[in-house]
Amino acid sequence: MIELSEKEKALIKVLQEGIPLEKRPFRKIGEETGMTEEEVLSVIHKLKKNKIIRQISPIYDTKSLGYDSSLVAFKITGDIKKAAEIINSHPGVSHNYERNDTFNIWFTIAVPPDSKLGLEQTVSLLADMTDAEDFVILRTVKLYKIGVKLDFGSLKEKEEVVKNENHRKVIITEKDKKIIKITQEDIPLVENPFEIYAEKSGIKEEELLSRLSYYRSAGIMRRFAAILYHRKAGFKANGMTVWKVPDDISDEIGYKLASYRSVTHCYKRETNEKWKYNLFSMIHGRTREELEDFVRELSEEIGVKDYKILYSTQEFKKKRIKYFSEDFYKWEEDAEDGRYTQSDIKS
Repeated sequence: MIELSEKEKALIKVLQEGIPLEKRPFRKIGEETGMTEEEVLSVIHKLKKNKIIRQISPIYDTKSLGYDSSLVAFKITGDIKKAAEIINSHPGVSHNYERNDTFNIWFTIAVPPDSKLGLEQTVSLLADMTDAEDFVILRTVKLYKIGVKLDFGSLKEKEEVVKNENHRKVIITEKDKKIIKITQEDIPLVENPFEIYAEKSGIKEEELLSRLSYYRSAGIMRRFAAILYHRKAGFKANGMTVWKVPDDISDEIGYKLASYRSVTHCYKRETNEKWKYNLFSMIHGRTREELEDFVRELSEEIGVKDYKILYSTQEFKKKRIKYFSEDFYKWEEDAEDGRYTQSDIKS
C-alpha cells in the first residue's frame, strides 16, 4: 500500500465529498485543504498516476435518467473469464466481479428507456451466450444508502443517513443528454475545467454550471466526486454481505446498517425461489479478519443470524456507464443479428 501524506489524505476526503460546481473548483478545494490551486492539481495528477484515484466525474443516477437497471448473478460452470468477457461486452455493465458463491459472477447492468430488448431479455440473452447454468435478477426494492467514501478509521464509525423517500420526476431534454454525455468523462485537470465541458457542449460556462447544479438538486446527479481504487487506498477486503431479514423490519435494519461509514451501499432487493437474501450491504475493510469480526458484531446487534459474506475474488469490470451512448443500440443490433457468440468475443 502506498503511504499517503496528510495533505493527500485531506485532499482525497474532500474529493470524495464532491467537487464545487464553480468556475475554479480546484482553487476552492485548495482553500479547504490549505493548498494552492496549482498544488491541488499536482497532487491529483500524482494520485491518479499512483492509481489511488480512479476517476473524478459526476455520478449520475441511472433511474432518474430513465434507465432500467439491476444487480444480476450468473452461475457459470465453464470458462468464467470467457463468460465475463461476454458480459462485459454490453455497454450497460458497469461492475462485474467473481464472488465466492455458487452464483459466481455478479454484475450490474442498465438498459436505456428505449431499449428494444429490455432488461430481462438482455440478461436472458447474456445467459445463453455465456452458457450460464442459472441466473437471478435482483432488482432494487429500496435504496438505503449509496456512496463510496473511504475515509474512515474504524469500521464501527457511524454517520447520519438521509432518508430520501421521494423521487422527483424529471424531464431530460436533448440538450441535457448532450451535457450528460460530455460531463460524464473524467474532469479535465486544469484551472477552468467547466469551460472545456461548456465548449464541447456548445453552451456558455454559466449555463453548464447552472444545469449541473440543477441535476444535483433534482437527484439526477448524486455527486460530482472522486472514485478510488479501493485496494490501493488500503481497503483490500471487499465483502458484499447479504442478509435474510423479515420484511416487517427490513427498513429498520436497512437504515441501521447504512448508518455505518464502512457500509458504502445498502439496498433491499427482490427475492425468489433461487435467492432468499433481501438486504445487501457492501462493506469495505482492510482485512478479512477485521471485516468478519465486524459482521459478526452487526449480526448480534440487528438480531439476524442468516447471512453470507460474498467476497470479490476477481474484478472483471469497473467502469461508469456512458449514458445516451449509441453503443447500447449497436450492441442490440449485433445481438439480434446473431453476431455475438462465445467465439466472437475476443480478449
